[in-house]
Amino acid sequence: MSSLVQRPVSTAPTLALSARFTLVAILGAGLLWPLATTALAGALFPEEARGSVLLRDGVAVGSALIAQPTVSPGYFSPRPSAAGYDPRAAAGSNLAATSPALREAAQARLSALVAREGVDPGAVPAELLLASGSGLDPHISPAAARLQAPRVAQARGLPVEAVLTLIDEQTELGLGPARVNVLLLNLTLDAQAAAR
Repeated sequence: MSSLVQRPVSTAPTLALSARFTLVAILGAGLLWPLATTALAGALFPEEARGSVLLRDGVAVGSALIAQPTVSPGYFSPRPSAAGYDPRAAAGSNLAATSPALREAAQARLSALVAREGVDPGAVPAELLLASGSGLDPHISPAAARLQAPRVAQARGLPVEAVLTLIDEQTELGLGPARVNVLLLNLTLDAQAAAR
């Protein structure tokens, strides 16, 4: 019977192979892939790749992708924001549907909306009472826009029908429910006012 002698195995080839694989993975996944996808996105979707920035008279006034607060009665208001409309702090409130704090916040928003819009509490869409998941949703439903139309029309000295027509023109259809981008709607109102 012969004895088996175990020879020492060198780990150098394995370490070299591991180091090469790590370097290739870092360069490929950490540099080449992001550069390629960024270039492709810029070529296929140039507006979106630049942040969908909206301009008025050549000056950036916001992004079509991020809600902005409005305080003037002549402007449509977006959904409430749990993040204070700050894109760096984008987040929902994380309050459960059974949370007393959520109920209190929704009730306070409902009272403010009923007073501001002069409508029946049952006419207020839930989206105007509750913040979106991101806290930055730039869209509201056509129903939420129509609810605000009389206030906006009165503040701007326009017939309500003209504002309702503008809402219909600005309503986006496609996958999912119909929606209205609040900033685009407000900018269109401003453009019409400037043209008068």
